[in-house]
Amino acid sequence: MTNENNCVLANGCKAAGGGACTQHCPYFIAMHGVSGNGGRSAAAGLPREYRLVTLQNSPARGDQTEAYKAVDAYAATFDRQFDQQDGTITPAERIKDLYLVGEEPGTGKTTTAAALLNEWMRVHYSGSLRRGLGPSQRPAYFLDVNEWQKDYTAFTRPGVPKDVAEPAAARYYRALELAQKAPFVVLDDIGVRGATDGFRSDLHSIVNERKTNQLPTIFTSNVALGSLATVFGEKRLADRIGDLCREIEFVGESKRGMRR
Repeated sequence: MTNENNCVLANGCKAAGGGACTQHCPYFIAMHGVSGNGGRSAAAGLPREYRLVTLQNSPARGDQTEAYKAVDAYAATFDRQFDQQDGTITPAERIKDLYLVGEEPGTGKTTTAAALLNEWMRVHYSGSLRRGLGPSQRPAYFLDVNEWQKDYTAFTRPGVPKDVAEPAAARYYRALELAQKAPFVVLDDIGVRGATDGFRSDLHSIVNERKTNQLPTIFTSNVALGSLATVFGEKRLADRIGDLCREIEFVGESKRGMRR
């Protein structure tokens, strides 16, 4: 077993490529837990299918060559997270936001966003150890905005049983807090439709909190930034998302179900 195939630390791990690379490795456990389904990867809220996706092994890389040139350049800025925390870099040097957009589903936007989140965690964990710092238990967080909206509906819809509404509300507000505060966040499928004023207000609170505190955010969407205001029914949230945010287009048709 090698870290390249089973651990997102990959070449950032002291034991990578060596005989000591096993599930008993403390670095592996820190990232993935003893079972391989825990640790910082699970705490980040990543769906299991994305927990081992890296920028190197991402299945989207071969299909999105031009997009990945920009994605790789963006990931190269992640070392700045330590200087950004210390306030020792200029506003122009700080890590910006990224908006991954493609009209078709299944073109690799979410996969790439997950790979970037894993890269952030790798840089954070390895960089913290090199600097003699204690790595955060949750340096990044992944929020599926559609699933989050389902929880909102589950506790705000009239007549919902209490045993359904209360757990949904608890999940919803916990996710809201984590998405506001985590050092790095993926907001997957940001172009939600049919959002109520209340849900849109909470979504805006996440974006505003992160923008105000200069916390990097990856957005994925099938709606171009320029059209986001039409989907939301207002311009304010769309403008806030677009502030200091680079848009990268994913082209082609859906590859879902075609890879093995």
